[in-house]
Amino acid sequence: DNNPFSNLEKASVAQESRIFNATPIQPRKCCFVLSKILYIIYQGDVFSTKEATSAFFAMTRLFQHKDSSMRKLVYLTIKELAPMAEDVIIVTSSLTKDMTGKEDSYRASAIRALCRITDATMIQAIERYLKQSIVDRNPAVASAALVSSVHLLQQKATFDVVKRWSNEVQEAIQNKNIMVQYHALGLLYKLKEKDRLAVSKLVQTLMRGSVRSSYATCLLIRFVKKCMEDDTDPSAR
Repeated sequence: DNNPFSNLEKASVAQESRIFNATPIQPRKCCFVLSKILYIIYQGDVFSTKEATSAFFAMTRLFQHKDSSMRKLVYLTIKELAPMAEDVIIVTSSLTKDMTGKEDSYRASAIRALCRITDATMIQAIERYLKQSIVDRNPAVASAALVSSVHLLQQKATFDVVKRWSNEVQEAIQNKNIMVQYHALGLLYKLKEKDRLAVSKLVQTLMRGSVRSSYATCLLIRFVKKCMEDDTDPSAR
């Protein structure tokens, strides 16, 4: 069998992750090992805390290299390994640097990876950057920040902080990009869904024609239906 991913063993792949510590950094070999780690995880297998933490720490060194393919795989691997590893906060500064840098190809992926490891102790430190990203001119960056905010909103530890970003989300709804407007509407609804009056006002405002995205229009139709159901259901009042 010529498939390099067949019969992979976690222990051997964990050992292979030592290549991340090699000097100089070897992007091609590192990409291969990162792909193996992701393959094992996507097959439903789980690394031990020790294995995941060891690979995670070694992987942080790869931020020193500019290879874009390797960097994108690093972002993906951070997202997948984070729940299994300890002390994942170690990559915060590297991800924040990429998120606020000038390299657009890195910024969106860095936001997604950073929000995956963010908890109550970290959210305050990156709040300003995330709010700026929501209204960023680059659609990929704005969408990444909006979707990541939806995930953060689902965590009790970060819920209250995300609720403060409604002004930025309102601004993002005016974005001409169809996906940004769609993601912004989804997040804004999540921010207001406990307040029936606020949802009703949101729907009425957007029905006047400010929605250009067909995806956002479909979402708006769902919200209209929900408002109508609430109006006819006494238990929802």
